[in-house]
Amino acid sequence: MKTLSIPYHESLLSSLNLSQREFEREARLAMAVKLFDTGRLSSGQAADLADMPRVHFLYELGRWGVSTLQTSEDELENDQNVARSLHDRHQH
Repeated sequence: MKTLSIPYHESLLSSLNLSQREFEREARLAMAVKLFDTGRLSSGQAADLADMPRVHFLYELGRWGVSTLQTSEDELENDQNVARSLHDRHQH
């Protein structure tokens, strides 16, 4: 297991009104959320990074304004094409 160390001024804690533990948990979660949101990590990997159960991580995504569904443009376009094809067949 590797460890990441990020220096920060103690004044940051008071300006955010967080304890050291709360700030470090929030920073860890922020990194996990961003890596999930950009498609770099799966929800399971991101939950592990955030050190929380996957279900709890998925719940937290809503607080951060991130969708639990990660779909690429290609997947979305393919889904639209399939839907159009099914619609067209149904119309005839």
